Amino acid sequence: MAGVGELQQQQGVVMPRVKLGTQGLEVSKLGFGCLGLTGIHNDPVPEEVGISIIKHAFHSGITFFDTSDIYGVNTNEVLVGKALKQLPREKVQLATKFGAVKVDSNGIIVKGTPEYVRSCCEASLNRLGVEYIDLYYQHRIDTTVPIEDTMGELKKLVEEGKIKYIGLSEASPETVRRAHAVHPITALQMEWSLWTRDIEEEIVPLCRELGIGIVPYSPLGCGLFAGKAVMESIPANSLMQILPRFQGENFEKNKIFYSRIEKLAEKHGCTPAQLALAWE
Repeated sequence: MAGVGELQQQQGVVMPRVKLGTQGLEVSKLGFGCLGLTGIHNDPVPEEVGISIIKHAFHSGITFFDTSDIYGVNTNEVLVGKALKQLPREKVQLATKFGAVKVDSNGIIVKGTPEYVRSCCEASLNRLGVEYIDLYYQHRIDTTVPIEDTMGELKKLVEEGKIKYIGLSEASPETVRRAHAVHPITALQMEWSLWTRDIEEEIVPLCRELGIGIVPYSPLGCGLFAGKAVMESIPANSLMQILPRFQGENFEKNKIFYSRIEKLAEKHGCTPAQLALAWE
């Protein structure tokens, strides 16, 4: 197998790399979120197609892959694990998550007890077929469990070599500070895009202060900024059906928002998706 650098050179592609946080994790500047491969926002793709997509992303210079135990209820990790078997593990930065027990129209059920942290990590390692996870996130914060207890178990997993770096997702500034005091947080995953700017007031300055990297999720607005959610109907089984932004009057207003982005992208000679990713 040709090395990723060689393949990038052959294709004329050079993917920039960045330091994520200050603990030493380096990743491709563009990551690949594997959520859609097993459904939730869209219909799942066949396993062989999902594996080929991950491999294509890697050969295009993307080495940072993001999954979770809740994606497809475990099936996403299994798929990612099969793809990793066909890639050089040491050149991949693998992120997965725990803590979201169930997601439905009523919201998210979360759990963050030390025992649950460990059982989830062991299960993810098994499904992924790897000896360690590069970046392990708490997917959502369990407010019934002190963050110090959750972080204490994550710290033990780092010491045991089962995970290399710790991340949080959708955490408040206070929670981030308390967690960081137990063990350095490498990355904070938050929604950040053209239509979600909330984190700029407190979270971004806090992460700069503490040396925590930010991993924006849904930078394309669940496909809206790529035109897909505008041009195609939303699948009946999609989680997007319950999101207010894709309902009624809100959706119509967001279609207008997209049309403006489309015109601006045309002016700059790029696609709406490229503009949405480059806006900052």
